[in-house]
Amino acid sequence: MKDGIELANELREKKISFQELLTEIERKVKKKNPTLNALVSFDPAQAQVAYEKVARQQKSPLSGVLFPLKMLGQEKKGWSATSGSRLFKDHLAANDSTYVQQAEKIGLIPLGQTNAPEFGFKNITDPVLYGTARNPWNPDYSPGGSSGGAAAVVASGIFPLAGASDGGGSIRIPASFCGLIGLKPSRGTMPVGPYAFRGWQGASIDFGLTLSMRDTEALFYGMRGIHSGAPYQSAPAEWKKHPEKKRLKIAVCIDSPIGSKISEEARLAVRNAVAFLANEGHELIEINYPVNGRELIHSYYQMNGAETAAMIASIENDLNRSIRQDELEPISWTLLQYGKKLSAATYIHSLQLWDQAAVTMEELFQEIDLFLSPTTAFSAPKITADLQNYQIRTQMEHIIEFSEKQSLEVVSSMFEESLQLTPYTQLANLTGQPAISLPTHLTKEGLPLGIQFMAARGREDLLFQVGHLFEQKQQFHLPEDKG
Repeated sequence: MKDGIELANELREKKISFQELLTEIERKVKKKNPTLNALVSFDPAQAQVAYEKVARQQKSPLSGVLFPLKMLGQEKKGWSATSGSRLFKDHLAANDSTYVQQAEKIGLIPLGQTNAPEFGFKNITDPVLYGTARNPWNPDYSPGGSSGGAAAVVASGIFPLAGASDGGGSIRIPASFCGLIGLKPSRGTMPVGPYAFRGWQGASIDFGLTLSMRDTEALFYGMRGIHSGAPYQSAPAEWKKHPEKKRLKIAVCIDSPIGSKISEEARLAVRNAVAFLANEGHELIEINYPVNGRELIHSYYQMNGAETAAMIASIENDLNRSIRQDELEPISWTLLQYGKKLSAATYIHSLQLWDQAAVTMEELFQEIDLFLSPTTAFSAPKITADLQNYQIRTQMEHIIEFSEKQSLEVVSSMFEESLQLTPYTQLANLTGQPAISLPTHLTKEGLPLGIQFMAARGREDLLFQVGHLFEQKQQFHLPEDKG
């Protein structure tokens, strides 16, 4: 499939007209989206006007490329802004988000909005509001979440790249399940605001899903910036250029951070990557998982609960009424009720655990260049997979009756099956380090499964270096555009 830079070059050199490009995307949307349910909004009427403006601007590597936005935080004035929730089914964005403003500044043209689960709480995409998104590799399987719709429009060949965001793996999980490149940048590198600046206390960050390393780099350096009022900002030292290292020291850990089962396919994906890297002259060392994964995931749930309680309180204030249980999906309701019971001391302690883990990881990166693991423990789950049993759903329904401690147990049980699919990605969100999923493996069933590299804060250059190595040596298994 053509990546964004190739399409931008064809537009610039007039090998293809913008109208031809737009018509081709419309054709693919009509053909593929009824099955995939990846786009939940699509109106090409304004795209031509936007392109005429872009064509007059200074050119950038991605100038003129059509770019779908995630229906969660990536707001365009006058467009639907639902966050995947029935609460906001008729809500329209009052302003462009800072992320969208920057995307337009580098010549990307917003077109369409992609499916996302309610408030981005899931690693699959099946909101009640829009229905289930499906994986282009096999529509019986999920594309992942929460950027599942974004992954599906790229993996299907409708768009070459798409806006996405990552609060616990929501870029990297769909990248692994859909055979794409998924970068979660360092905390404080991407545009935030104009209203929500903290993004799950810095755990959540906007970026995109791509088909090539050059698109990934172009998007990163084009979008990177610091807003003077942003609470999280990259240190100046993180912006400096680094000489490329010919021999990387890479720590490897396959074992799950929560002690859960890891598929043989995930183990094989990492072992093959290790063999490839060693053959290329890099140093590989095996290590134990460097932090307490179970303790950290509990702190992550505490943040989720507190943030949900604060978010819903704000919504209730705007509506001047209480939100009913039947207006939220069960996961959102459960997190809301848990968050209401959390003490301020518990919440502060959870963030302190993040800080301690960040120090541990930065100390590790003083000794190594990269940390390699599977991206996900398994390939994509089937659409029909039941990730919660009857007992857990019953507890969720009655969450209001439980104590704070019992509620955390319910939340943990609620997410446990999902977490066992994707136990590796949350660490980078909590510590602020960059991480990337690379599409290096296909399972026996023909489904993609990614490997993940983490680096020290501000060292995206090392992730780009290793990504380019795999790409140039034809180690990627990318999706095919079937027309």
